Amino acid sequence: MSSPAAEAAETSGGNNKRIALLIAVLALMLAFSEILGQNAEQDSVARNIEASNLWAFFQAKTIRSTTLRTAVEEMEVSMLAVSDPAARERMQKRVDDWKKTVARYESEPETGEGRKELVARAKAAEAQRDLSGARDDKFDISSGLIQIAIVVSSAAIITGMALLAWTGAGLGLLGLIVMALAQFAPTALF
Repeated sequence: MSSPAAEAAETSGGNNKRIALLIAVLALMLAFSEILGQNAEQDSVARNIEASNLWAFFQAKTIRSTTLRTAVEEMEVSMLAVSDPAARERMQKRVDDWKKTVARYESEPETGEGRKELVARAKAAEAQRDLSGARDDKFDISSGLIQIAIVVSSAAIITGMALLAWTGAGLGLLGLIVMALAQFAPTALF
């Protein structure tokens, strides 16, 4: 026949094993949340750099285009004073070439390096950056919830309070839900 103290110890030991298993699962979830959060953060930084580079390229194209437009205007004014038809023809050819270059700077779909294409690419990189940033924020929240769940579950072992274990499990589940939102719908909540 076993004593009530021995039965309580056996029950407590079984509960402690379950809580320890809960803590192990929570720690695994925390590891995934941290890794995915770091990946999202790195992607956000990379997309920010990409967008910045594309905007710099856009500005360079704009400066070149403005310089050529100014040169075209100056050449057209200068042509009015030239009476030699051969010289006027050479000047007109140069003006036409510059105008073609300006048009190419404006839109160059073959290479994706025209001003219009650069704007679209930069905005796409910014959108991806923002999405990755939102994802990172959600993973941070998920990690925090899971860390708190681990602490609360650990306290359940020390105190023997089942409510703390259930609270830890609930916080862990909430952390898992936020982690899923971070991965699949990062802009769903905020």
